[in-house]
Amino acid sequence: MSRGALVRFLLVLGLLGGCLALTLTQKPNLGLDLRGGAQFVFQATGTEAAPANAENVDKTLEVLRGRVDSLGVAESTLVRQGSDRILVELPGVTNDEEAQQAEEQIGKTAKLTAHEVIGTVSHPEQKPKKGNLILPSDQGDSLEIGPVALSGEDVTGADGLQRQGSVGYVVALSFTGSGGDKWADITGKAACNPLGDPKRRVAIVLDDKIITSPEVNQGVACDVGIQGGGTDITGNFSQTEATELSALIEGGSLPLELELISDRLVGPTLGAAAIDASLQAGLIGLLLTGLFIIAVYRLVGAMATIALASYSLLAYAMLLLLGSTLTLPGLAGFVLAIGMAIDANVLVFERAREEFAEYPSAGLRRALSVGFNKAWSAIIDSNVTTLLAAGLLFVLGSGPIKGFGVTLSIGVIASMVSALIIARVLSEVAVSTRFVARKPTISGLGNVGKVRTWLDRKNPDLMRRRNLWLGISGAALVLAVTGIFTQGLNLGVEFTGGRQLDYSVSKTISVDDARAAIADAGFPQAVVQGADTADFTVRTGEISNAEEQKIEDALKTVGGKVTKQDDQTIGASLGTELRDKALIAFGVALLVQLIYLAFRFKWTFGVSAVLAMFHDVVLVLGLFAWLAKPIDGIFLAAAMTIIGLSVNDTVVVFDRIRERWHGSRPDDDFAKLANKAAVETMPRTVNTGLGAMFILAALAVFGGDSLRDFAIALLVGLVVGTYSSVFTATPMLTYFQQKWPMSRVKRERVARTPEDSGAVI
Repeated sequence: MSRGALVRFLLVLGLLGGCLALTLTQKPNLGLDLRGGAQFVFQATGTEAAPANAENVDKTLEVLRGRVDSLGVAESTLVRQGSDRILVELPGVTNDEEAQQAEEQIGKTAKLTAHEVIGTVSHPEQKPKKGNLILPSDQGDSLEIGPVALSGEDVTGADGLQRQGSVGYVVALSFTGSGGDKWADITGKAACNPLGDPKRRVAIVLDDKIITSPEVNQGVACDVGIQGGGTDITGNFSQTEATELSALIEGGSLPLELELISDRLVGPTLGAAAIDASLQAGLIGLLLTGLFIIAVYRLVGAMATIALASYSLLAYAMLLLLGSTLTLPGLAGFVLAIGMAIDANVLVFERAREEFAEYPSAGLRRALSVGFNKAWSAIIDSNVTTLLAAGLLFVLGSGPIKGFGVTLSIGVIASMVSALIIARVLSEVAVSTRFVARKPTISGLGNVGKVRTWLDRKNPDLMRRRNLWLGISGAALVLAVTGIFTQGLNLGVEFTGGRQLDYSVSKTISVDDARAAIADAGFPQAVVQGADTADFTVRTGEISNAEEQKIEDALKTVGGKVTKQDDQTIGASLGTELRDKALIAFGVALLVQLIYLAFRFKWTFGVSAVLAMFHDVVLVLGLFAWLAKPIDGIFLAAAMTIIGLSVNDTVVVFDRIRERWHGSRPDDDFAKLANKAAVETMPRTVNTGLGAMFILAALAVFGGDSLRDFAIALLVGLVVGTYSSVFTATPMLTYFQQKWPMSRVKRERVARTPEDSGAVI
């Protein structure tokens, strides 16, 4: 082993050791589906100017959602209940003390204002002038303050931080343009008063309480004020207090005042059996994937399988480090990402096979090194496009969209570290032994493989029938769109809203028993949880009273006498505002991906990739419409994953097309080169697809109802995405090339003998 390889090996061991220590010492944040949490019901109180109707309650709900997101509470549930109530569920809150802290932070109105100080109040009976207020200040006295001079709407950002040289934390505010002018005006007027005069102070009020009333510094000029468009709120805050206050201010004040009318702890939405089945399915799928990779790539395949195991450790450690919330779809996404992490390894190994076949005397280690170098651009491009999308989903999205962006980013980064660092170190060590060098077949790189050999012998001209392939894609799109418009989409309760029912039963039964009885009664999609104030809470879509009676009768069969304690209509947790944010996030993510591909390739490549991706998502959506499968939050996670799979596949093919085109002769036909590139990448496509399919098939067969639809959507998406990268995106690109040709970047080819290792000094 070379010194460099030894150093990299030791660094990898150190990294994995640190990750292992983190996983053993820190517990994960589990979502509502795995652990349960706290449930709050708030009653909205309106005014004459802002009545507590459904529209204003929805606006209040979205402010709450932003506040929950900014506090780092991921994968929460927020829905309107009736016309003037809001139901909030927070994961991981498991005792009354935590629930009270959460309620105090979320339920605050957070109305921030700044006021001119009129003077101190010496007598308790003193009345303020009309339009003024008298409030106790943070400095122990009472102040009469003037009307609102600046409000929270003038604030663009808030950040809890510690200034250099100061002991406590402050909340740094930044203002809009007009807000900065208002702040300069109020502080300029205060600066006209002498030092020590109460009128030189400015009162900052949060929810009718003066949180700070500092005196304007001596250096501030009269009628000039504090410029710069920002200020600090001081008040001897701790780091936690400053962070929470900044989150409240940045989230905005609530349009309506909220009064807590109910709080309780609720159990997980999924039963222990469903969770165990999903974990078992994931382990079976991973085992099958590892065995498949070892069977195809032998020794280096075994090293890649070990790297995949290290990927699991690395991704889980990153999730713990970021404090992210782990849900069952997120867990399935990680399991799937393990299957997709083999893609980079397969790309490298296929390139190394080609290099060894061309220069066998140069050795396996050099072939592997060249394989990593040649696969680098495809790996980077495919992962960067996915990371761009994930980052934009996190920045622009909300609720589960934001959470998925975090999970996707963790998966991509961990897979790149696994493939480009850990797998490389292990593979280099494995092929460096003399025994493997004498028997290269053992390594898995000794030949190009049966699939590639068969393709080279047949040399199929796929692009000759490009009209047929595009026609098939067009017909499939028409069929899918027909299903969407004629059958309609079976939207889940997250999109439609429905009813929430609370029941108590006379017998002691488990949540799993209640869940099974309700599913057998014809409501398999109902969310059933245990609760500390009722035996069970059931959340369904829009149902009639007769259907509600079926649920009650089903509970009677297993629980004896049933008492319905509460019956409320609920709004959509993925409502209009969240849907619009999700669509904006998707649209911007696609645009950024298109721009990146245009920069790295050409705009025609970007358009072809995005159109193929749109084709893939519509086909899966159409299939679910025809089969009347539910379109819910889990399907949303599947659709976002399909986007990543589709672009990833297409970028790999396009990278080989670009390489072939830049190294071609002036009289070479682009369609023939594109065909050659598509055929050359097919072994990678087949092997990667099969590796992921083992995991998805295991989730579909053994994962239970909770993940079956998720796995089916991804299985279809994987097949369609694999098809579209070769038979939709590539034919479109050949037609675009005829209309808007891409120029060649001629790369000088250096001739070398087979004995030349390529090393230079």
